[in-house]
Amino acid sequence: MQQKKGQQGFSLIELLIVVAIIGIIAAIAIPNLLASRRAANEGAAQSGLRTIHSAEATYQQTTGSGNFGNLAALQGDKLIDAVLGSGTKSGYTFDIKPTDADKAAAPPVLAQFYADAVPTATGGVSQTGTRRFAIAEDGVMHGDTTLTVPANRTEVDGMPPLGN
Repeated sequence: MQQKKGQQGFSLIELLIVVAIIGIIAAIAIPNLLASRRAANEGAAQSGLRTIHSAEATYQQTTGSGNFGNLAALQGDKLIDAVLGSGTKSGYTFDIKPTDADKAAAPPVLAQFYADAVPTATGGVSQTGTRRFAIAEDGVMHGDTTLTVPANRTEVDGMPPLGN
């Protein structure tokens, strides 16, 4: 291509090639970025459940008088932060289901709880996680790829334990 004296700049073809190269790089990088964000969300969910487990142990021995509390009770006693206490953090929805002790029953029933974390967005590009997690008073972290809230403690115990 001939250029006139003093003419500067890029041709349209050169600009299209640069845009195509940037598009190819973005097509490679964006899925990896999204996967690393999902992995970070899952790690944060596990950490949040461990925090809840520790807070429940403290609550049971102090304010709870032998029983476990829900998210509002743990936040009210300042055992968890306001973000986790709101029930949504790092792309996961958290919930605690406590069962109070029944000392009058024969045999007496001990207090129990389980907490779960489920991704807020379960599909598409905006998916926030690929696994759900749960923990109970025994401290064993469970997880699987079912993206629904566990229905009961039996379902939590049936989830495979993670490498604790």
